[in-house]
Amino acid sequence: MTTQTDMSKQRNIVFFGTEDFSLTALSGLIENNYNVRLVVTKPDAPRGRGHKLASPAVKLLAEKHNITALQPRALGDIRSVVEELDQPVGVLSSYGKIVPEAILNLFTPGIINIHPSLLPLYRGPSPIESAILNNDTKTGVSIMKLVAAMDAGPVYVQAEIELTGTETKPELYKRLAKLGTELLIDHLPSIMDGSLLPQPQNDQAASYCPLLSKADGILDPARLTAEEAERRVRAYAGYPKTRFNYGQTSLIVTKAHISHQAKTPLDMRYRDGAYLVIDELVAPSGRTMSAEAFLRGYAS
Repeated sequence: MTTQTDMSKQRNIVFFGTEDFSLTALSGLIENNYNVRLVVTKPDAPRGRGHKLASPAVKLLAEKHNITALQPRALGDIRSVVEELDQPVGVLSSYGKIVPEAILNLFTPGIINIHPSLLPLYRGPSPIESAILNNDTKTGVSIMKLVAAMDAGPVYVQAEIELTGTETKPELYKRLAKLGTELLIDHLPSIMDGSLLPQPQNDQAASYCPLLSKADGILDPARLTAEEAERRVRAYAGYPKTRFNYGQTSLIVTKAHISHQAKTPLDMRYRDGAYLVIDELVAPSGRTMSAEAFLRGYAS
């Protein structure tokens, strides 16, 4: 007897994704025997201290499983390839590019997006960072139907998690990627056969989060409270990173906590009168070390 799930797994899937967050979803589809025919990701880009060209992790995973991976500069370039598939389903997770309506219309029932927030909260490119910055007590993921407007499509299902106020971005990324993949796998058959229909978002309740830049990571004691600075350290881990100048040396902060007194000369007093105590940093050499180790080796 052929089940609803078995029929869903026979459908052609085109997966859009680039970031490590995407890797969890693509792995979940492959491990659950979905018919992923095509992976669309960004072009290879310079990475690391040597700025050597590196492929997105989803491309490497696709190649490992003999799945065709395309890296178009313009998404219109994939049109003919997608049109050769029979009523494909699109799945998108942290692709990093706007998908034009002409491409959206090639899919049935459309492109299904894993968005790491409880929409309509935090539409935009930095929802995980925003949840940490705003000291939210909960966040979650939304499985939604992609539309031309950013993160404005109707929502199929959501799941939420509680936050402790100590999460770092990498920790929360990993947790939400796992939750989003589980939610996708659980509901994908119902989305594909039309028995689960998406519900419109409340646009009046929508909030938006910005594209981050390196300037966002500057720890300015005159502008921030110590609490705001500490949240930035956790929210901006990986990118854009948080940094400050110690004399003529620029330092990246990876771990810090709030205190009413300084522990080392690196600790600055913020506009609320509290100190941000630097627990761990990245030195100009690229090595990660404690504040004490840096002061012994670099500032003596």
